[in-house]
Amino acid sequence: MRHLKKGRKLNRTAAHRRAMFANMAASLFKHERIQTTLAKAKELRSFCEKLITRAKENTLHNKRIVLARIRDMDAVVKLFDEIAPRYKDVPGGYTRIIRVKQRHGDGAKMAIIELVQKEST
Repeated sequence: MRHLKKGRKLNRTAAHRRAMFANMAASLFKHERIQTTLAKAKELRSFCEKLITRAKENTLHNKRIVLARIRDMDAVVKLFDEIAPRYKDVPGGYTRIIRVKQRHGDGAKMAIIELVQKEST
């Protein structure tokens, strides 16, 4: 039975996964678009969307929780000051995954994960 088996292991230890997703999330928040493998992008989506939801409420407690997850002050400042206010009235779906060609070296499925820009009316 698959009880409590959510998420992909990605052939890494738990500490390596946490560090990898922290670095990838910081890069996503800084550049608003990164290219990675499809499996990593799908896992990163849930990691980042939870942080954006937390950042929509700008409190000291939430800033400390987000900083504990991604450990990059510049990314946290941009997340709380620029990215989260953009999605103030949006209930979810802050990221988009676009599949691109396979990687030349090993044939891994690649994808671009980006933040969805809120359309202005």
